[in-house]
Amino acid sequence: MYNQKELEKILMSDDVENTIKENQEELLKIIPELKNEIGFDHKHPHHHLDVWNHTLLALSMSIKDFDIRLALLLHDIGKPFSYQEEEGIRHFDGHPDVSEKITKKVLKRIGIKNNKIKEICYLIKYHDLPITEKDLSKMLELSLKRYEIQRCDALAHHPDKLEKRIKYLNEVKEKIKKV
Repeated sequence: MYNQKELEKILMSDDVENTIKENQEELLKIIPELKNEIGFDHKHPHHHLDVWNHTLLALSMSIKDFDIRLALLLHDIGKPFSYQEEEGIRHFDGHPDVSEKITKKVLKRIGIKNNKIKEICYLIKYHDLPITEKDLSKMLELSLKRYEIQRCDALAHHPDKLEKRIKYLNEVKEKIKKV
């Protein structure tokens, strides 16, 4: 399908962030749902960028893997529809579930195969949950992709708020070495 090929061409470029910026109009034709992220302020101390620029920064740090980059592109697509605001601070409880539902519709529409849709949706639904030893033993490949998504997502958060995330990533890396 045309949209799928175009999307793959954009996401698999060597400089994915700039390629997206240069082809943003085309990308938004393929996935118009992404427009909601542009300029959507996190209003949260752990974020220093809007949702769109957070996504682009996360993508810029990713390895060149289509599944990982596709999941990163869509991992927060549900945030504009699933936030709670208290005293000027937004929380995004449930955003992985909303992002998964939107992603499923998007991927079906652009012609991604069902088994790939399941994998991408899994990566998105669980991108915020800790990776356990059980996850690693039952589905190592998917858990490794999930780790990469978590790594990129964490590093795209506010630089002053990374200590806890880096500690978690190092702990998971040690678990991976044991498997």
